[in-house]
Amino acid sequence: MDRFQSLKAVKIMCFKVRPWTAAIVALATFVLAQAAAAQNAYIPNRGADTVSVIDTRTNSLIGAVTVGLSPSAAAATPDGARVYIVNESSNTVSVINTATNTVVDTIAVGAGANGIAASPDGNRIYTANTADGTVSVIDRATSSVIATVAVGANPLDLAVSRNGARVYVANNTSPGNVTVIDTATNNVVANVAAGGYPTGVAVSPDSARVYVTNITSNDVSVIDAATNTVASTFAVGGGPYGIALSPSGARIYVARYNVNTVSVFNAATGALVATIGVGANPTGIGVSRDGAYAYVSNYSANSVSIIDTATNTVVDTVTVGLNPNAFGDFIAPMPVPVPVPVPTLSEWAMILMGLMLAGGAAVVVVQRRRMEG
Repeated sequence: MDRFQSLKAVKIMCFKVRPWTAAIVALATFVLAQAAAAQNAYIPNRGADTVSVIDTRTNSLIGAVTVGLSPSAAAATPDGARVYIVNESSNTVSVINTATNTVVDTIAVGAGANGIAASPDGNRIYTANTADGTVSVIDRATSSVIATVAVGANPLDLAVSRNGARVYVANNTSPGNVTVIDTATNNVVANVAAGGYPTGVAVSPDSARVYVTNITSNDVSVIDAATNTVASTFAVGGGPYGIALSPSGARIYVARYNVNTVSVFNAATGALVATIGVGANPTGIGVSRDGAYAYVSNYSANSVSIIDTATNTVVDTVTVGLNPNAFGDFIAPMPVPVPVPVPTLSEWAMILMGLMLAGGAAVVVVQRRRMEG
């Protein structure tokens, strides 16, 4: 057999391998797509000192993580690697490794910490400390508090703008107000008057609007982020508590504690779109990263209602721990996988040459055995 016959045999062998290669590539693509779609919801159970972990693909309970005393809110980092849980009665933050769902660190913060949020790059974590009227600024790399910012009385919830420039703190007082913090300097740059006892806060995807629920005036204040003034207010009805936006910013979801419902509003007009019955005393609400579902913690029902945002109906209910209080960005994407190095052109050439030589050797061996036989 001459070298041309050998190359022809190698070509045939390579052709036979291709279906297997295609299958492997397809399988790898499927696995990566599944990982990208996977999200877990971390639900703080205030009365049980645990966090329930829900697989949002199956809406099944994965397990529970023991944290500090009276956990009240969660903040997932954008890379999905960590979830930070604020514990009101122990004045701490528990850091959960999402790969193992175990607590890997505990950070002391201000007194009566209730709200928590992560910066868009995940490098800073902010806690609203209700008992001492401050916000603690945590450096993720060192797991230490690097600044403490005095805000208004009874800060209950907070949110970071999508551009990372501002933190908005809902001070639960009457008359209520929202403190605005410059993240570059950790200084207060404004205090914006709001309704009665501001409770929840959310920022639009373009960082232009800030939405604040006011539990005693039964409305939502819409703050213009450019001027730090209230641009409009729309009525909600009794008990507006937690608030979340769809990923596009087109819809506003408000958990109404006193009436056991979630109200859905058009963000552009403030018009009511739907009212959805959920469990007893809903507090926190979060929307999945793809916008398909909203997750509502029902404080007195010990459950999470799952809403299909396309139909505005409850499609599932998951039983969790005692007194779930899921404030914050509590839905975490799967951790970003470590990129696999891609061979260079010269490395691909060496790989191909090796395959050709191996194929040629195999053909030679087969031919010799045939001749000997």
